Amino acid sequence: MNFTREVIKCTDFSARKHKNQRRKDTEKTPYINHPIGVAYILTEEGGISDLQVIQAALLHDTVEDTDTTFEEIEENFGKEVTGIVREVTDDKSLPKMERKKLQIEHAAKASYKAKLVKLADKLYNLRDLERCTPEGWTPQRVQEYFEWAGKVVQGLRGTNKALEAELDVIFRRHDVIC
Repeated sequence: MNFTREVIKCTDFSARKHKNQRRKDTEKTPYINHPIGVAYILTEEGGISDLQVIQAALLHDTVEDTDTTFEEIEENFGKEVTGIVREVTDDKSLPKMERKKLQIEHAAKASYKAKLVKLADKLYNLRDLERCTPEGWTPQRVQEYFEWAGKVVQGLRGTNKALEAELDVIFRRHDVIC
C-alpha cells in the first residue's frame, strides 16, 4: 500500500464530500481546511505517521456533516478507518446538548487512535476560535466552548503529550482548568 496515494485518495474523497460547505468564521473558509488541518496537526505536531489515523482525521466529519455513510467509508478505506471515524462521530439525531455530554462521557473510553483524532480536532477548533469568532457567537458562547472542550480533553489525557501541551497553552489563556 502506497502511503502517499492513500492519503491523497482520502483527501480527494473528503474534499468532494465537503465541497459545498464553509466554516462558520467571518471569512467563510472552505470546510475542507478543517479535516486537512486536523490531519496536519497529527503529523506535524503529534508526530503521528499511522495511515489509518491520518485517513480518519481527513474523514472525521464526513458522516456527521455530509451524506457519507459508514458503509461507504469502509468500502473505500477499510474497517479500521471506519471504526475510528465511528468513534468520533456524533449522532446528529440527538439534541446538541446531549451530543456534547456524550462527547465528554465517551472521551476516556475511546480507542487510542480515536483519541488522537479527537485531540487534534479540538486543538484545531480552539485555535480557530482564537483566530476568529464564528458569526453569531457571543463571547460567552466562545468561553463555554473552551470550557466544554476542556472537559472532553480531560478524558483524552495520556494520549499524546505534544498535543496535550498545546491544548494546555490555549486552556491557560482562557482560564480553563482541566
